[in-house]
Formats: sequence, structure tokens, C-alpha cells
Amino acid sequence: MIAVIDYDAGNIRSVEKALMYLGQEVCVTRDREEILKADKVILPGVGAFGDAMEHLEAYGLAEVIREVVKRKTPFLGICLGLQLLFESSEEAPGVPGLGILKGKILRIPEGEGRKIPHMGWNCLELSGDGRLFRGLEKDPYVYFVHSYYLKAQDEDIVKARTEYGVQIHASVEQENVFACQFHPEKSSDVGLHILSNFAGL
Repeated sequence: MIAVIDYDAGNIRSVEKALMYLGQEVCVTRDREEILKADKVILPGVGAFGDAMEHLEAYGLAEVIREVVKRKTPFLGICLGLQLLFESSEEAPGVPGLGILKGKILRIPEGEGRKIPHMGWNCLELSGDGRLFRGLEKDPYVYFVHSYYLKAQDEDIVKARTEYGVQIHASVEQENVFACQFHPEKSSDVGLHILSNFAGL
């Protein structure tokens, strides 16, 4: 069973629907025991970093997520879920993230003809050994919606990159922790392949 963490963020139901389409048993929950007994856990989300951290703390979910990671249960952060795994975000100065991974979330810089939020399909440059991307063709296209991007401290955990005025660390992997800045649940067959790879870990 895959637990999808419900912390009042947007986009949770589309992740649930994509997993059900793949034939997975899914539970959308904020119940500690349900999350801890799941085979895999996903932290999806669209919204603001500060509000999201406040909700995770208020529901006792920050501590549950740390426990899931400690137990080596496969864990996937999507979009805002990726950003929350890191130490801090320029979107919410002074608000600490979960700090499970090292790095910072920065605002995408303004630029000639560059719209923010970054919204649309971008090509991924894969590092070759990311388990989420096994079996995919080179340079797959995925769907992004975000105004802030990850700069990971350790380049070795970065498994996919893209360019949008700056180099964006689009996906990371460290032991049992996986995260994507893009939305696999909105990325057509490529995204379903990525979710299927995660479900099969």
C-alpha cells in the first residue's frame, strides 16, 4: 500500500488518481499509524513553503516523515514535497524545512521573456543511474509548475536536471528518499513510468 500524505496542500487527488490508474492500492491520510505501516510514502503538494511546514508541524507529520525515512521506507516528494525535504526556502525566510536532505530552495531569477512561475514541459538531462528513470528514453519531457527551484548541496544525489534561466536540480535520490520538482502525475506516459518505477521499488 502507498500512503499519500494529506496536509491540506493542493494536487493530492491527481497523484492518488495516477497511482490508482497504475493499479496501486492507495491511501490518502494524515494518520500516523497508516503512514508508518505503508510500503511506500508520497509527499505531494502545490502551495507555499511556509504554510506547508506549518501544516506538517501542526498535524505532527514532520516527525512522522522523519520516522518513515529512518525506517528506510521508500519515500517520494513531489513539487512542494521535494522542496520541504530540504533545509530552507527563499519563499519563507526563517522557516526551516524538514532538513532530511542538504540544500536550499531559491527563487527562479527574472529574465528576458522568462515567465514565473515556470509552467510547462521541459526536457530532463538524466545522470544515468536514477532508479525513478529506469527504462526511459534519453532526454524525456516532464511537466513543471513552480517559482522556486532546488540547489542541492551534494551534486551526487541529483539524478535529473533541467534549464530555466538557471540549472534546476529536477530530481534527487539518496538511499530510500526520492524527490521530483516536476509533476509525474501530470507528465503523461513518462510520468506514469516514473511513478510505476517508484511503486516497484
